[in-house]
Amino acid sequence: MSATALTIGNFDGVHLGHRALVERARAIAGPDGRVIAMAFWPHPISVLRPQQTPATLTTFEQRAALLRNLGADEVVRLEPTRDLLALEPEAFLRLVVGQHHPAAIVEGEDFHFGRARAGNIRTLTDLGAQMGFRVDVVPPVRVATSDQLIADASSTLARWLIGEGRVRDAARVLGRPHRVRGVVREGARRGRDLGFPTANLDAETMLPADGVYAGVATLPDGAQRPAAVSVGTNPTFGAEARRLEAHILDWSGPAGDYGWALSIDLVAWLRDQVAYRGVEPLIEQIHRDIADTRAALDREGVRWRLDRSAHALGAETGAA
Repeated sequence: MSATALTIGNFDGVHLGHRALVERARAIAGPDGRVIAMAFWPHPISVLRPQQTPATLTTFEQRAALLRNLGADEVVRLEPTRDLLALEPEAFLRLVVGQHHPAAIVEGEDFHFGRARAGNIRTLTDLGAQMGFRVDVVPPVRVATSDQLIADASSTLARWLIGEGRVRDAARVLGRPHRVRGVVREGARRGRDLGFPTANLDAETMLPADGVYAGVATLPDGAQRPAAVSVGTNPTFGAEARRLEAHILDWSGPAGDYGWALSIDLVAWLRDQVAYRGVEPLIEQIHRDIADTRAALDREGVRWRLDRSAHALGAETGAA
């Protein structure tokens, strides 16, 4: 009879620590067993303390796809209802075990579960002895950033790095570039008037700090193109709503102007946003930004897909 190995968490970002959990679960389950990742969506804090909800690194669809790519056979959504979050640790585990009958549960050292996060690894181990599953504890995955900081890979660290514009360091934590995903909406059309049309993204996932970035755009058909990306409020034209705009290089655009899905992988920070005195200095800077985007992507060894294949960008950049 094949074994089932289970891991439970938020899995936002599906970073290197999450990868280690899935890999250990696969090793325990073996090639013929099943690996199940149970992922909370949305974040439980959005129910308990909505004003403290952290920024989203990945949608549920993204994290499910990433977890499957790492080796999970099934990704189960855990909806954080108040009833579920009110369960004591033992009741929560009995619910999980009754549904999936795991031979093993794999977690990190800081795993907490149940009402008020009262359960921990010791609780899990004790209950496992009663309920008939083993517990395997995976140590943290340590990563080194460009400023020689050595820290445990975590969603919190990834959010902080992205929020500081340190997207290259965030990629070291995530194992791939941070992806901003959303739908293209109508903007002010200034880029088109300047000769550099941009896709104005209604983002579903976390934006980085204001600035200009080198990125790679994934288009609706799965093809990829380099992109010069601006995040901020367009200071040259006065204060506006904060947004991400991408000028997609070597591409003529979709059949329709708006309403299409777009993903941007943020590869490198280029510069701060600046308010220019007039249009001409801005156009000159955009030309430099485009050249800098190509140069940065070349330095990072990024190769974008020109077909409809579905391989993850991280595998092509060697970010893992």
